[in-house]
Amino acid sequence: MPLASIAMYVTSKPLADATAELWSFLRRYLSQAGLTDLPKTLDRTVAYDEAWLRPDLLLSQTCGYPFARRLRGKVRLVATPVYDYPGCDGPLMRSFIIVRTESPLRSLEDLRGTTAAINSPDSNSGSNLFRAAVAPLAREGRFFGRIIETGSHGGSIAAVAEGRADSAAIDCVTYENVRRFDPGHLEGVRIIAETVKGPGLPFITSGDASDERVLLLRGALAAAVKDPSLVATRATLGLVDFAVLSEADYESLLSLTGEALPQLRA
Repeated sequence: MPLASIAMYVTSKPLADATAELWSFLRRYLSQAGLTDLPKTLDRTVAYDEAWLRPDLLLSQTCGYPFARRLRGKVRLVATPVYDYPGCDGPLMRSFIIVRTESPLRSLEDLRGTTAAINSPDSNSGSNLFRAAVAPLAREGRFFGRIIETGSHGGSIAAVAEGRADSAAIDCVTYENVRRFDPGHLEGVRIIAETVKGPGLPFITSGDASDERVLLLRGALAAAVKDPSLVATRATLGLVDFAVLSEADYESLLSLTGEALPQLRA
């Protein structure tokens, strides 16, 4: 049975439930198109990043930076979601740089020598775009005094709110999801800057997938953003469309890395 794992934005129950409803629709569409032996539910046992290179992968969602850096040529792009959230621009998205509400820090320059939280070095929104934001301010390849790794955007928000870090970069989709469904987690933080935009988190399938399968998956996603039965589901997810981008569209994220790599070192 092929693997379906959509695990990037499921941190609260409304989001997890809506994502499950999205998969139910996609499964019906794909089944009616002739695909058989499809999983009834999304896999919740495989780590999100372990799913990406599974040979039995049917559908998953990855971060743009690991796609550009190590997944290109090993998986196939299906489509990139378009979210109707502040900070999003079609399939492009940015991160919001946050500090504690009571912090005296007011600008990127004020972050020099302080402690920054990142969710993962492999994250586009939490690390790569953050690097690009502070790169022009670096001196001899250094800017922050210390870097801590939290493992998630939620962990980075908590680290800032609790004073374990002075700043973090949170992708605009995560930020809006937290504001809508877990607003208490943002009570102790505020935004001081925005990063540049880059292509968002693409849906992918296995690298040996046929053109026919890719087109079928794109058709299913296109139908999901139009079907009236998913109005509430789309509203919960903030989902308004899917865009088909090329691998070349994601190369810009590697360019950001090349320009800014030293600047996020402690």
